Amino acid sequence: MRLSLRAHFWRFVLRKLFKTRQLTIEQHRAQGARMAAALRLPPAVKLDRCTLGRLPVAWIRPESSSRQKAMLYLHGGGYVTGGIDSHLVLCVPLAQTLRMNLLLPEYRLAPEHPFPAALEDALLAYGWLLEQGHAPENILIAGDSAGGGLSLATVLALRERGHPLPAAVICLSPWADLTHGGPSHRSKARAEVVLKTHTLQEWALAYTRPENLSNPLVSPVYADFHGFPPLLIQVGSEEILLDDALTLAEKARAAGVEVTLQVWEGLWHVWPALGDLLPESGQAFDAMGRFIDSL
Repeated sequence: MRLSLRAHFWRFVLRKLFKTRQLTIEQHRAQGARMAAALRLPPAVKLDRCTLGRLPVAWIRPESSSRQKAMLYLHGGGYVTGGIDSHLVLCVPLAQTLRMNLLLPEYRLAPEHPFPAALEDALLAYGWLLEQGHAPENILIAGDSAGGGLSLATVLALRERGHPLPAAVICLSPWADLTHGGPSHRSKARAEVVLKTHTLQEWALAYTRPENLSNPLVSPVYADFHGFPPLLIQVGSEEILLDDALTLAEKARAAGVEVTLQVWEGLWHVWPALGDLLPESGQAFDAMGRFIDSL
């Protein structure tokens, strides 16, 4: 599939915005807040905010919602930035396309709250969905980048604790190896639009100690995936985290997991973060819908 003209445009813009600038964690947070402030919620979507104890969450409820299933979406941002407002631009059209209610928690961020704070908050949100009467077979866990890795870690932790698992996991450009051992960190360095390996290394060490980077709950590529639910992985062909996705798919398949791996040619890290600005976002969401329908 050929890239749209808008994809070519936004690839140029994003490279100028992210790849050619070196920002601190605080500057990344401020930039995300400015971008989120420009979003206008469509009238066909209801946004309900509340807190689960210490944890802020938002329900995104499209008027068109017709599915029995609900999605727990864990946002990206390298475990150091991101939140509800930053991810509405992705999650609102996702919920609309899937016709599904979506729960978006604002888990605690590093370095103020290092591992396992984010994992504890994700488990809290999942447990709350169960308490609200959602059957595990009607819950999907999804996430992008760090949120993709956190989605995997959440299910691994649930399995090890003997808790019921969700129906499936969807990972978009997952950051699943915080040791950064994949060859794509070198082979895709020039093609990558958004990320820099040295920035990821900084964020990884803000999240956890060096000796903990290969913990499967931090870097799920080191996990044993036996008993894992079906897994959809979407990744761009031009991102430094490509090998995170490829290794993840290989290890999960070896453990007997039903894996759907989609490598999107010419696209960059978490391209659906542009929401309706990019036609390839909707195409990725449609592919998620087909995966869900196949369960």
